[in-house]
Amino acid sequence: MHRKRLHREQLQLNESRELIIEGPVAPETLLTMGMHMKLDAFRQPHEQHEALVEIAALEEGRIILAREGSLIIGYVTFHYADELERWSEGGMTDLIELGAIEVADDYRGLGLGKRMIELAFAEGQLDNMIVFTTEYYWHWDLEGTGLNVWDYRKMMEKLMKSVGMIWFATDDPEICAHPANCLMVKIGKEVPLSSVEQFDRVRFRQRFMY
Repeated sequence: MHRKRLHREQLQLNESRELIIEGPVAPETLLTMGMHMKLDAFRQPHEQHEALVEIAALEEGRIILAREGSLIIGYVTFHYADELERWSEGGMTDLIELGAIEVADDYRGLGLGKRMIELAFAEGQLDNMIVFTTEYYWHWDLEGTGLNVWDYRKMMEKLMKSVGMIWFATDDPEICAHPANCLMVKIGKEVPLSSVEQFDRVRFRQRFMY
């Protein structure tokens, strides 16, 4: 059900510096690496490192990372939705969340976020899955980027659209709490209609909103 094929790309910064983008990375491999100290958007770097190892060990879990040597400088996580969230209510094995995406400040502007996400979808690995991401403005680094809410939203939409994710409507209260929040989804070409219909029922609890 869950296809995991390791892919690796190189990005040459100069004659002596090279970045590696790779994944899905195994938990034992992650344990040999360190976290950049600026990867602190969601929790302290050492705690985030532990979380990445835990996610990588899940059957459905995927960690795509960017590293310089053995130093992790960016990552993207894929996993099932938290059991307390509505997205887990359908009990769907083919619905997976693109959870966190983060790049250390010193490495921004290199297109690493886009490269990591594209690598995650390489060779149809996720063609049998519905991949969704929930964008909440309160998670965005508005201060660090100097962007306003709407420009940041455009940036995130552009990033997700690079792999074919598009905006989907929902009556989820958290997403509806602010007009900049959004749900973006990519339905893999191998996903059966029954799963698409089940996802529609998860997206909308109020039938009159169909």
